[in-house]
Amino acid sequence: MTTELTRDPTAGTMPPSLDVRGLAFAYPDGHQALFGVDLSVARGERVALLGPNGAGKTTLVLHLNGILTGGAGTVTVGGLPVGKKHLAEIRRRVGIVFQDPDDQLFMPTVREDVAFGPAAGGLRGPELEARVMTALDQVGMADFAARPPHHLSFGQRRRVAVATVLAMRPEILVLDEPSSNLDPASRRELADILRSLDVTVLMVTHDLPYALELCPRAVVLSDGVITADGRTQELLCDEDLMRAHRLELPFGFNPRSVTAPTAR
Repeated sequence: MTTELTRDPTAGTMPPSLDVRGLAFAYPDGHQALFGVDLSVARGERVALLGPNGAGKTTLVLHLNGILTGGAGTVTVGGLPVGKKHLAEIRRRVGIVFQDPDDQLFMPTVREDVAFGPAAGGLRGPELEARVMTALDQVGMADFAARPPHHLSFGQRRRVAVATVLAMRPEILVLDEPSSNLDPASRRELADILRSLDVTVLMVTHDLPYALELCPRAVVLSDGVITADGRTQELLCDEDLMRAHRLELPFGFNPRSVTAPTAR
């Protein structure tokens, strides 16, 4: 299933942020996780990646920054092919925010966590400090720079985890279940932050209302292939599609009643 989306008229003048062509991958035990995935994401788009457990979503994401390689097909980020030759630049361009922020935060203070990536890339002195504070400002955590991450709430730690990626100035921000375990206020605060960012977003989520709130476009990955690509609201209103791919809306939630975000 495919529906037309309104694209940025300037998008055709430059390569897409992400272009996946014919991506197929099998693990060493013989399990085939992807069967020829094609996906293109324009610069500045916010796209939700939906699908049941075991659909291949994690396998696809791990190909975007070269953690997994060796399959058939190609992946390019901003026109640069993902591979060993360009691995450092690819990993700067594709920032992944894990589901559990404690997998990402390991330094004594928030400032040191956010500085870690740019410092490893050679940034030093005032330029490094400016990069850190800009990233923390973007997520509303500048006042917590000197705090130990483990003294923060879960929602605050997730925002710091986003800042650690933003400090690298990525082209694509990949979010793995960003709303999981957040209270309603933290969920709303994170949504406001994500809407404000001038970056391409690929959101992997089972939280379908959150996908509808933030992402004008969604793709459904099921059994290793993309089975639908279109406006998030239209996909969520397709009851047959939802049932076929084990996607369930919360009881009483009507996607038709929500004002869907518009594509940038």
